[in-house]
Amino acid sequence: MTSWPHSYRHFQDLETSVGNHLLRPIAWEDREPIRLWRNDQIHVLRQAQPLTTSDQDRYFTDVVRPQMAMPQPPQVLWGLLEDDRLIGYGGLVHIQWADSRGEVSFLTDPARLDPATFAFDWRTFLAMLTAIASSRLGFHKLTTETYEIREEVIDILESTGFQREGIHPDHHRIGDRWVASLSHGLLLD
Repeated sequence: MTSWPHSYRHFQDLETSVGNHLLRPIAWEDREPIRLWRNDQIHVLRQAQPLTTSDQDRYFTDVVRPQMAMPQPPQVLWGLLEDDRLIGYGGLVHIQWADSRGEVSFLTDPARLDPATFAFDWRTFLAMLTAIASSRLGFHKLTTETYEIREEVIDILESTGFQREGIHPDHHRIGDRWVASLSHGLLLD
């Protein structure tokens, strides 16, 4: 493969750091850890089946890379690093450029799911992403969709200013159980 772009072509300043944490545009070498994390946490994702290595390579090559060259990509993805080690990834998905809005997505290394570490990583990611979305991308609003079983995620969202905007009962099936999906929003202006 030819070299992977270091940033989104039309948004050159999408990297930021806080302490020993760095948020930088997604990289080719992120694909395998992300694949493993997604397969491990499939129950909290909108993903129907486990990803194979070839699925992930194809997604990065055919979807992510071309989007990095678009003036208005449908998603913008970042890797979250701690001391130069990838610990999470996420970004803005389902972007509506005309409305200056995107949905926040975040997934962490399963080894970091203990409540204190997860809360710290999620808050760090949200702070950095919110700053970039507002100041560098000019977004007006961020949204999220979270399943009701993810109480720690909901608590963090609401404690960082996201407002609950809706509940969709029986919206997602986990095993033989139906769970609600909660929508949250954050105005950036």
